[in-house]
Amino acid sequence: MATTPDQRLRRLDWARVEGELDAEGWSRLGRLLDSAACRALVRDFDRDALFRATVDMERHGFGRGVYRYFAAPLPALVADLRSALYERLVPTARRWAAALGQAPEAFPPTLAAYLDACHAAGQRRPTPLLLRYHAGDYNCLHQDLYGALAFPLQVVIPLSQPGRDYEGGELLFLEQRPRRQSRATAVAPAAGEGVVFANRLRPCQGQRGTYRVAMRHGLSTVRSGARVALGLIFHDAT
Repeated sequence: MATTPDQRLRRLDWARVEGELDAEGWSRLGRLLDSAACRALVRDFDRDALFRATVDMERHGFGRGVYRYFAAPLPALVADLRSALYERLVPTARRWAAALGQAPEAFPPTLAAYLDACHAAGQRRPTPLLLRYHAGDYNCLHQDLYGALAFPLQVVIPLSQPGRDYEGGELLFLEQRPRRQSRATAVAPAAGEGVVFANRLRPCQGQRGTYRVAMRHGLSTVRSGARVALGLIFHDAT
């Protein structure tokens, strides 16, 4: 019997995910979408009615490639997955906020409540998106901040299979540590596999207490083929 994304999330070892987020700033979530769901979302990229905005990355100096923000209401699969992931990640978000001297209550238990806060702050535009890259395309290292409110974690799910649909195009995570050189990590998840990561800051424990580590993410150059991915950002945009 086929499993739903929520069933897959319930089976995850969330203690492992939390530990890896603390230690590395990112963690694999396993396969969240099956092949049929991946193919359907790839086809959705060309359905203009689903999107509120399309961004040519090269035009804005962000890299090369195109991404499209979904319009409201979000497709049911995207909305359900976003909500389910938020509820499982919010304990880490609250713990990190406390460690960084911020207000844990800024992240309520449900995504609906958090989006109410975003909308009250003027952040009303949905941020889940599809990204498409062809040979020669890449995404510069960046942080996805769209207003005063920002959830500290986000998730990306590639919809294309490395080695079959494309070559290159690894996820890149850059950790900028105080008074130390930066560290980069490259990750090549399979189609349908979720990866959660810090989108801006995470707390680290040092000999003198907690300190802040800045995180950025991007994508290495796609050498051949085409790569499509689903991005799930939990705060909305101004």
